[in-house]
Amino acid sequence: MTQQNLKKALTFTEAISLVIGMIIGSGIFLKPGIVFKNAGSPGLGILAWIAGGIITLASALTIAEIASAIPKTGGLYIYLEELYGEIWGFLLGWVQTVIAYPAAIAALAIAFATFSSYFIPLGDLGQKILATCALGFLLLMNIISTRYGGVIQTVSTVGKLLPILVIIVVGLIKGEAHDIHFMQTSIEGAGFGAAILGTLWAYDGWIGVTNVAGELKNPSKELPRAIVLGVGTVIVVYVLVNLAILNVMPALEIIMSQRPASAVASVLLGSGGGAFITIGIMVSVFGAMNGYVMTGSRVPLAMGERNHLPFSNFLKRLHPSFGTPANALMIQFLLSIAYIFSGTFNTLTDLLIFVLWIFFVMGVGGIFILRKRVSKEERNYEVPLYPIVPLIGILGGIYILYSTIVSSPMNSFIGIIITLAGIPIFYYLKKDR
Repeated sequence: MTQQNLKKALTFTEAISLVIGMIIGSGIFLKPGIVFKNAGSPGLGILAWIAGGIITLASALTIAEIASAIPKTGGLYIYLEELYGEIWGFLLGWVQTVIAYPAAIAALAIAFATFSSYFIPLGDLGQKILATCALGFLLLMNIISTRYGGVIQTVSTVGKLLPILVIIVVGLIKGEAHDIHFMQTSIEGAGFGAAILGTLWAYDGWIGVTNVAGELKNPSKELPRAIVLGVGTVIVVYVLVNLAILNVMPALEIIMSQRPASAVASVLLGSGGGAFITIGIMVSVFGAMNGYVMTGSRVPLAMGERNHLPFSNFLKRLHPSFGTPANALMIQFLLSIAYIFSGTFNTLTDLLIFVLWIFFVMGVGGIFILRKRVSKEERNYEVPLYPIVPLIGILGGIYILYSTIVSSPMNSFIGIIITLAGIPIFYYLKKDR
């Protein structure tokens, strides 16, 4: 049984929940102070969130057209293979399967356990055990039914939006600071560009929904709508949250706070505010982790279909009773556990940021190749204001690449070496086909 037999189990609502749930992790609760510091003023900070949202939306609108024309399980891995050639898809799939997705899942699992320590004190080993248990629960649910994973995603997305909604509504109505202006703060940051870069990390994750395209009932129509509506919703939420925070606390206090959302909640809700926001962050991180578990496993599944990994026959097999990619989910789980207990997840994700954004920029740029190959009549969706919108997405991606090289040249170099290490495997497996 192969991925062609995957059940069309995901609804449009669950697809939107994946987009929102994978973007909104802990970033919006923790990032505002960094963004305001680098921007130089509260007003410029808000503009940075808007600018980051526009770049993200431009990329999303562009990828949505590619997704509608190539609605296959595997997402960007498949797009690169079909638009640029087999080796490019393989290299992305290689780093996603072996490091990127498992390490990101491990990082989210540890974050969930760390925030749990607010209520139950846990040592290092205790956090790792709790992280493993939380991840094990999500593994089980996603093996039993993709539908269960989708339901968890929807419920957790609603759950994470509730505390955010409370901050927005109560903050905008009851806030007394009203610190929204364009005057320079007394703390000097890295500049407006760095502020935009900070918001782009908080907007990351939306493309994961393309990995499960084959499990949507009408992917060519539902996938673009889910991407655009999901990203659009997050932009509005992020801007409103930051406006509410500035309405409650002066920018300088936000900059000095390590957890600005919790500080704002304490002002608005009293002593229980910190606990309220911590629960919100835990739900948010749990939902993001579920999204990465669900979508990440589809990459090794698709690679197994193409004999792009060792043990491909095992990876491509679906569960005989549940029709889910149980083998791919299990391998991803084992790698994630290894990263949890080795403590290398943050290092590994840092090493691959540069490489992943190279592939991401290639994905957005693929629209120009797609337009030459696929006629207008065959496309169910077209990116508006072409070619301006794709170019905005590409320029935003290039800016991230430039900033990453400047800030972490060695990590960027090592990331490229790790990626290129997959080439011998690619040609070895190709020889045996």
